[in-house]
Amino acid sequence: MRKAIARSLFALTVGATVVSAQSVTVKEEKAGMLKSAKITPAAATATALAKVPGGKVQSAEIEKEDGKLVYSFDIKVPGKSGIDEVLVDAMTGTVVGVEHENAADEAKEAKEDRAKGAKATVPPAVKKPGV
Repeated sequence: MRKAIARSLFALTVGATVVSAQSVTVKEEKAGMLKSAKITPAAATATALAKVPGGKVQSAEIEKEDGKLVYSFDIKVPGKSGIDEVLVDAMTGTVVGVEHENAADEAKEAKEDRAKGAKATVPPAVKKPGV
């Protein structure tokens, strides 16, 4: 009887994780990265959430990190300061990194991301003939 209850609770937990995983929007660092991934965003999200019990995905991105295609999830746990960043290999589905970031770390990373984005969106100067 206990085993049956335990199995039912496990199935409900896994099912709840999958349902929440489907509502996450994954941003692409570069267009076409999601098409290159063998692991779906929903499966990667479920894997990341399993590493941070009680957490909720704040943001998700697929990017190249150290030459690997990875999903990067920022996960917030209610009542806990900072966020947990979980990296899931987009080809194998394995967790390749888990790091807790405090508010200062988050601000620094956001500033770096904004600087990267600004560089990428600023068009080069066009020189007009005769100027």
